[in-house]
Amino acid sequence: MSTAWVVVLAVGVGTIGIKAAGPVLLGGRALPARVQGVVTLLAPALLAALVATAAVGTGQQLVLDARIIGLGVAGFAIWLRAPILLVVVLAAAAAALARVAGIP
Repeated sequence: MSTAWVVVLAVGVGTIGIKAAGPVLLGGRALPARVQGVVTLLAPALLAALVATAAVGTGQQLVLDARIIGLGVAGFAIWLRAPILLVVVLAAAAAALARVAGIP
């Protein structure tokens, strides 16, 4: 078995262990209200960080290019409560048009 497969199996076992730890340690009890509030905000915060990193990051540098225009259009469309598929199409179209217009 190669080293890569050993790493894949170790990460898989670790993931299963981490996922099993919550129910085992809590034993059916509810989380405290303060912890539940933090857990509720973790997913949106992580998603926002990933979007921001993908939109303005290239390697170790911050780059403002056509992606930021697409992100702005997506934010505006979400603010208008557009369906998510329309948000994605509008953002992609805005970024593509910005690149055609000469914005890198």
